[in-house]
Amino acid sequence: MKRTQILACALVAIFAYSCNFTEEIHIKEDGSGKLSINFDGSELMQMAGDEMAQSDEKPMDSIISFKDLLAEKKDSIAQLSPEEQAKLKRLEPFNLHMVMKPEEKIMKFDLFSEFKNVSEVNDAFNSFKEAGMLGPGQSKQQPTPLSGSEQATEVNYTFKGNTFSRKAKIVDEELFQQGLDSLAGAEMFLSGSTYTIKYHFPRKVKSTNLEEATFSADGKTLIYEVPFLDLMRDPTALDLQVKLEK
Repeated sequence: MKRTQILACALVAIFAYSCNFTEEIHIKEDGSGKLSINFDGSELMQMAGDEMAQSDEKPMDSIISFKDLLAEKKDSIAQLSPEEQAKLKRLEPFNLHMVMKPEEKIMKFDLFSEFKNVSEVNDAFNSFKEAGMLGPGQSKQQPTPLSGSEQATEVNYTFKGNTFSRKAKIVDEELFQQGLDSLAGAEMFLSGSTYTIKYHFPRKVKSTNLEEATFSADGKTLIYEVPFLDLMRDPTALDLQVKLEK
């Protein structure tokens, strides 16, 4: 099975059954840095039991450059609608590190990108989902319980002076409501799932609106976790403003 086929199938499983994500950002003094969306699907592999271990899937540790992959698949992408092409174009700055070891029941994904300005990687979580569109038969894939709500929202990051912000908004109310309705059938699978932000700043955090956030010993790293279902119901649950010491 090709890497893109594995990617597409795995992402459908991730968004249908289990969603423990970590969104991590490292920001340097000049505003450049790295963002990654990390998913550890080892628990999902455990749920699959020996069936996964007995499959003919071989262990894989691979990095996909979406810039190269989009160029490779440009002919098939050209047949998609302008809207779908635009979604895939957003993947261009990203790379994806995939680790799958069926016998050891390990499955990890890390979508990452370096940036000169954090706004260059806005809406990274939607980009993670849209990576599955690069698999074969992308237009025929069945929507997952989360697809509507996530495609109806977007997240924007800014870092200016001493202030960093993460702000989400609903861009399609009707589509968002459809996503909420579909969550009813997924609550059993998603009830224990989480979404964690872990942001590393060049200076100590002076203040933040997230009162329950925790910090590293040097005060430069902020960590905050919410239940995944809460984030699906309220995209602003992780809205964040951080002021750094001068």
